[in-house]
Amino acid sequence: MIADPALLSRLAQHRVLGAAPAAEHAWLAGHGTLRRLAVGDVLAHKGEQATSLYVLFTGHIAIHMDRGAGAHVLIEQRGGEVTGHLPYSRGTMAPNDVVAEEPTELLAVPRELLPEMIRECPVITATMVHAMVDRARHITSSDLRDEKLLSLGKLAAGLAHELNNPASAAVRSARTLATSLAVSETAAATLGAARLSGEQLAAVNRVREQCRAAADSTPLAAVELADREDAIATWLGQHGADDACAGALAETGLSLAALDALAATIDGEALDAALQSIAAGCLVRTLTSELETSASRIYDLVEAVKGFTFMDHAPTPEPVDIRRGISDTLTMLRAKTRVKSAEISVRFAPDLPRAQAVGAEVNQVWMNLIDNALDAVGHGGHVDVSASREMDHVVVRVIDDGPGIPDAIRGRIFDPFFTTKGVGEGTGLGLDIVRRLVQRHEGEIDVQSRPGRTEFRVSLPVAR
Repeated sequence: MIADPALLSRLAQHRVLGAAPAAEHAWLAGHGTLRRLAVGDVLAHKGEQATSLYVLFTGHIAIHMDRGAGAHVLIEQRGGEVTGHLPYSRGTMAPNDVVAEEPTELLAVPRELLPEMIRECPVITATMVHAMVDRARHITSSDLRDEKLLSLGKLAAGLAHELNNPASAAVRSARTLATSLAVSETAAATLGAARLSGEQLAAVNRVREQCRAAADSTPLAAVELADREDAIATWLGQHGADDACAGALAETGLSLAALDALAATIDGEALDAALQSIAAGCLVRTLTSELETSASRIYDLVEAVKGFTFMDHAPTPEPVDIRRGISDTLTMLRAKTRVKSAEISVRFAPDLPRAQAVGAEVNQVWMNLIDNALDAVGHGGHVDVSASREMDHVVVRVIDDGPGIPDAIRGRIFDPFFTTKGVGEGTGLGLDIVRRLVQRHEGEIDVQSRPGRTEFRVSLPVAR
């Protein structure tokens, strides 16, 4: 078969294949078909395998994907590269349409001829295998990066939601605290000017101590609290005192009998100042307790993030506490759990050993599996997470009571870009990333599913 000299010349100048022997160029030229694509032409459709090996001379082809933030380029190749069905490739499905971004010219060699090409063109075959390995490495790196960014977005949203409540409570308490301190200082000055006797001061201190003791009791229900505030406001009005402190006194649970005892000893402006001072003091203690609780909650969340990301650890395998990783993951997903009103039960074997793993990576596994389980269950659903030792492996199970995985797609759930979620809701990378991470740790993952029960089982080696 006599090849077109112009085509041979273009193959000799090709960036990837140009160094191959002339005889191998001749084989490609004699068995390939020159094709031209206009802008927008589809070289391969989504879900289809490539029908040929493509040697790109000029132009630009790309695959776009929408991963929730608008379409962006997933894979792109230009003139001087090779693509399509390469030698020894598994012939995976295209994740989306392969579209010409600009006028493109290429040589198409049918994949049925690749066994012959492998025999006749060893140099070109080796070159294409290297190109395939580089392409797989690039796609894997891109997938991992994109999935990590998407997971980071989910974590940031959940963490912001979790931090907002204690942070808002702390700000609110701090502002009220400043006002309460000002009231307390004014009341203290008024009491000092009243020149109370020792007996009167003792009466004020007795009520103050009762107030502290009552503040540590069980909080009242909203209706009971409202009734108490009304009763105390009425009492204050009857004794010529400012009823602005009624709310603070009501929250302490202080009895009207104690207030009557105080009024029997002190009256007038001194009584009002004493009550203002007592109420402000109780409120200050309540606010400082709320500030401590809020700060502790924020601290716990920050510690959970540090534990989840292993930010102070090198990314190398080490003995990892699976219990801590799962607990930190559940903390990160607490906001989503509340939105779904889901119940998550956690069971750890008492003798659970550490696993040999990169902590941040296995936490990514738990994040994806538990997040998917929460997506699967209905409102008020149940997710069960357990970890135990089986022989020389740590086995983690994530079970949900969702509708299950249909038999027709169960074999594809670990495929890259396969998702049952709507556009922008899922990338189809989560379970693929999970599979890769588990395999990287010399572990195994499998799934069993039926309506009402889906179980993902992950097995990791026990720490050496």
